[in-house]
Amino acid sequence: MTDKINEKILIELRAELNAQTARYPWTELQRYFATGSVIFVASELDMVDAAARVAADDKAFVQQSMQAGQLGKVTDEQAALWLAEDVLLWTVVVKPWILVQHKKNPSLH
Repeated sequence: MTDKINEKILIELRAELNAQTARYPWTELQRYFATGSVIFVASELDMVDAAARVAADDKAFVQQSMQAGQLGKVTDEQAALWLAEDVLLWTVVVKPWILVQHKKNPSLH
């Protein structure tokens, strides 16, 4: 496989992962955070696309997103804030990771 990820593979992964997204309260995800397997996706990124690129091992995307602070392991500070605010997060599993995204949307309760 070349450095450029095959777009057909990404399209298939996006469709599969999109069907697997769900909203979970942070309180139900803390045990996974404790094992270091929860990855945050910044709200400016499309979570399904990011998950597809992680699943496809798109090293360039992952590295660039991590350097930009848009993708990475959930920090203790994020975890404490999400616990205090009792947030619901969009989630998708890309083994061994659980990708989460916090989108502040007042219309969602």
